[in-house]
Amino acid sequence: MGGNPVAGFPWWRRVIRPQDVVWLLLFSGMIVLNQTGEASEIAMMVALAALQILEPKLGFLSSTRGKVSWISLKLLLSYLLIGYTGGLTSSNFWILLLPVVSAGSSLGVLGTQAFTVLACGAYLSFLLFINWERYELGPNEIREVGLRVIFLAVAGNLTNTLAEALRVQFAKFKAVAEQLAGANRSLQEAEAAVRRSDRLAALGQLAAGLAHELRNPLGTIRASAEMLTRSVAAENEVAREVAGFIASEVDRTNSLVTRFLDFVRPLQLRLAPADLAQVLDRSVAMVEREAAARQVTVFKNYSLDIPPFPLDAELMERVFYNLLLNAAQATAAGGVVTIKTRAAGESAEIAVIDRGQGIPTHLMDTIFNPFFTTKPDGVGLGLAIVSKIVDQHGGKITVESEPGKGSIFRVCLPMVEAPSGSKPKG
Repeated sequence: MGGNPVAGFPWWRRVIRPQDVVWLLLFSGMIVLNQTGEASEIAMMVALAALQILEPKLGFLSSTRGKVSWISLKLLLSYLLIGYTGGLTSSNFWILLLPVVSAGSSLGVLGTQAFTVLACGAYLSFLLFINWERYELGPNEIREVGLRVIFLAVAGNLTNTLAEALRVQFAKFKAVAEQLAGANRSLQEAEAAVRRSDRLAALGQLAAGLAHELRNPLGTIRASAEMLTRSVAAENEVAREVAGFIASEVDRTNSLVTRFLDFVRPLQLRLAPADLAQVLDRSVAMVEREAAARQVTVFKNYSLDIPPFPLDAELMERVFYNLLLNAAQATAAGGVVTIKTRAAGESAEIAVIDRGQGIPTHLMDTIFNPFFTTKPDGVGLGLAIVSKIVDQHGGKITVESEPGKGSIFRVCLPMVEAPSGSKPKG
């Protein structure tokens, strides 16, 4: 049926263009109307036709060097054809338009002018081959030669002007297309975030009600375990140990319920101007005992360019405590965790850097999801709560990680406008 279609077109439609047929017809007409009909002249015309048709199909011609080489080859063949068919008086002088127009359409102003000068110089060079003892150029012949040279220059300049206008329009269209693509990606991300928020909201409402219902039986179990501990005989160690297990597991479950309620409960920020360095110092102080036990050092690198700005200091202490604790737990003994700040426009950027094992690439998109954890005793709510608090502040949290080399958690907080829905402290 005509080849293997690709993207809706048969192979020959991608190889043979309508312009190729036009070029073949034009050069065929030149050959038919050729006065001499000599094989050498026809061979040069066929070579020029091949150069013109192959030009848009060769990949190496996308580079400036390739374009210059190809146009130079056209200029050489055109020069030989004119010289072979009469030189200065040849009716094929217009064939010099091929290299001039090609330069104007594919090279810049300098390239166009350079090939225009070369083409005009090549044509005028035939003056050197005239036998001045037998021939002379009258005013009409000189005027004709001058007009031909000017015509070549006009054609090259006009082609370059049109090509430059097309390049400018193409650049504008490309910029608009990139903006539209970026807007489309942002829209898709926003839609995905809305769908995720809707699912989490529905899940949160259901789970919050369930969590509240769990607290009553947990309290009863805890009280029963305490009564069992007091009522069994001192020598019944097994019963007392089992009662202790029940109480500790109830406490752990109750703690999990509390943390989950903290995640699903809407936050009410209490904003007040706060010194970010002081907030970070309090978070570092809370995590230093755990870090010291693991023989990990916390290094502080604060910028002096961050003024006090509105934030909920208590909630942000929890954010940085969680990030620092995770970093300390991921760092080997003798390692260093760095907390670094800098001003980034109208935002403050806080980076928590560790040199631990890093996060596997396939888990990067899920670490902020609730109940996702890689720790044997973790519950997977720490980073989810961190992300929620940062979002409520109108900020953004990102992570960069390379397995085996560590991770960088970056928190960007706006320093100017308070996020909607928050309320000032006091």
